[in-house]
Amino acid sequence: MPVSASREENLSAAKRAVEAAASEQADLVSLPEMFCCPYDTANFPLYAEGEDGPVLSCCSRLARTYGIYLSAGSVPERGEDGAVYNTAYVFDREGRQIARHRKAHLFDIDVKGGQSFRESDTLSPGNSVTTFHTEFGVLGLCVCYDFRFPEMGRLMAARGARLILVPAAFNPTTGPAHWELMFRAQSMFNQVFTVGTAPALDPAGGYHSWGHSIAVNPWGTVLAQMGTEAGCQTVELDLSEADSVRSQLPLLAHRRTDLYTLKENNQ
Repeated sequence: MPVSASREENLSAAKRAVEAAASEQADLVSLPEMFCCPYDTANFPLYAEGEDGPVLSCCSRLARTYGIYLSAGSVPERGEDGAVYNTAYVFDREGRQIARHRKAHLFDIDVKGGQSFRESDTLSPGNSVTTFHTEFGVLGLCVCYDFRFPEMGRLMAARGARLILVPAAFNPTTGPAHWELMFRAQSMFNQVFTVGTAPALDPAGGYHSWGHSIAVNPWGTVLAQMGTEAGCQTVELDLSEADSVRSQLPLLAHRRTDLYTLKENNQ
């Protein structure tokens, strides 16, 4: 999606994307990270809203109107405590919110000769690993920088996720080096489908998104990948392939839990 400074224009773009996907009989539609506001730390408090705000209300209506699951990218959410979070939501076919993930790892980087960014200037971190149930089985959800941490993918897979949704916005520094590599690696190590959805490149914007929305299968094969321009791609996923790959190459079953374990501290 293109992302502008106008919330109304961004919602209109989201509606067009959902309509286009629904016309192709999509079951699940996934939007990008921060699809409703320009990706800039100063903007996040200005655009932040609660769960009853106009953006999430619109997403709920779209899911209900078109009878789809809608992974509503991520939005700047103002929590009950007044803090602002980078939060991903999922709505079911009836428009009910069935998942919420607050980005746990904040994007504070300073790459020599490349990108510098500090989400922690205006955002607070979440404290959960997020999975949710659908008619297709268990799905996982995280946001962009979260997925660079192998533990996140493994914990979602350990909960039974066979598909992990990742709204994200890499940039021209990190994108060419790590975007496809990250999704292929997480898919291969955890034997899951992964789907990453990113904003389109806006050369005039303050933050340049790498785009390249991607879908990868549990063998680590790229099924589809876009460029930097706006658009919509439809990919058919047979989630039983995850079970097939795990039975043929039983990485998860062969873990040496007598030697090492991974657990969530908040369980």
